[in-house]
Amino acid sequence: MKATLSTVEARRVALAAQGFGTPPIDGSAGTRALAATIRRLRTLQIDSVNVFARSHYMPLFSRLGAYDTAGLDRLLFTGKRSFVEYWAHVAAFIPAADWGLFDFRMQEMRRRHDAPEGWTRRHADTVAWVRDELASRGPLRPAQIERDARRSSRGPWWDWDEVKSALEYLWLYGEVAIAGRRGFERRYGLASQVIPDAARVPVPREEAIRELVSRAAAAYGVATASDLADYWRIRDRRAVLTAVHDLVDAGELSPVAVEGWRVGGRPAPAWVHRSARLPRRIDTAAILTPFDPVVWFRERAARLFDFEYRIEIYTPAARRRYGYYSLPIVVGDDVVGRTDLKADRTRGRLLVQSAWWEPGAPPDAAERVAERLRAAAAWQGLDSVSVSHWGDATDDLAGALGDAARHDAGPSSPHGTAAPIDGPPSPEGFAVAS
Repeated sequence: MKATLSTVEARRVALAAQGFGTPPIDGSAGTRALAATIRRLRTLQIDSVNVFARSHYMPLFSRLGAYDTAGLDRLLFTGKRSFVEYWAHVAAFIPAADWGLFDFRMQEMRRRHDAPEGWTRRHADTVAWVRDELASRGPLRPAQIERDARRSSRGPWWDWDEVKSALEYLWLYGEVAIAGRRGFERRYGLASQVIPDAARVPVPREEAIRELVSRAAAAYGVATASDLADYWRIRDRRAVLTAVHDLVDAGELSPVAVEGWRVGGRPAPAWVHRSARLPRRIDTAAILTPFDPVVWFRERAARLFDFEYRIEIYTPAARRRYGYYSLPIVVGDDVVGRTDLKADRTRGRLLVQSAWWEPGAPPDAAERVAERLRAAAAWQGLDSVSVSHWGDATDDLAGALGDAARHDAGPSSPHGTAAPIDGPPSPEGFAVAS
């Protein structure tokens, strides 16, 4: 790998590491390809917003094209699963074998929330009851626990919000694991009922952080220390830098200078993973979820693609700039635009609620994106695509689609009610400080 990379070269390294390089081949991805893609990413973020498609389905579509989501459901939610959920990059799927890597985070969560004035101490009776329910009955859906919680024969009536919170805290502590889902409803079990014994062996903190930094570096290809820390939301910068230096000594990482990457007016230190490659070109077109690793760290997206990005689901409708849930668009080796998509399942239409170009979008961008919109509609079982008039890319896309209908949409047209981001109970706050 070169000692100095241009920004364009860094983008190619990063996109190649993330599994981009050739156009998606719709309909060819089986379970093996899905599993391999998740393992390449190391983690798959979960989010409950379902206006187009739930976030965990999208990274596979972006890289592999249309696939059978039922196959991913079987891989993630049923049987002897290779993947489980934990607070990795927030709520996310990880390989089940990696459970022990997050023991340091589980212990941090316990120190914070099981302290004398912490939530689980203040609700110790509820926590003990929930723990006993799972021990005696095995993995349960919340609705199953709720029925018993309303009038327990072994004690008082239990407040359902407390029961749900107890499950989530025990999950953060690593005592409880997600045994699967029905629809999008979690099924909770004791970790000993869900995670293989070998995977529950704790990995010492320093070793775990070094391994996680190594995996983040491989997934990113080229990265700063901030990038590597954010991949797993590790806020102990000293521990991350120690891991980086150890990995450099081991030959896994090499220092690199990336033109234009600066911090505090100085060149930003960066590293490449030994598995990284610099392709001559990236030939792909993809629509990303806001929680794709390519863009989930907004600072990196700005540095790598000059792409200022935020989602606007909690922004009042009249103040939205780009739309309710706009999705970044990649063509070639750059983020070239964004589009706000909505699945109108009643009428069988994919609604392009807005679409915008970034400066410098290539001449063939509209045709490339139109092809992905058709594929996205078919993937979601929708018959047609309708394009609004909101955004400087909508006329281009409607023209490239040819037979697309047009509809009205704009910042004053509410897109729907924002569903809460999937994760633990909100009152206590769960910013990871490990």
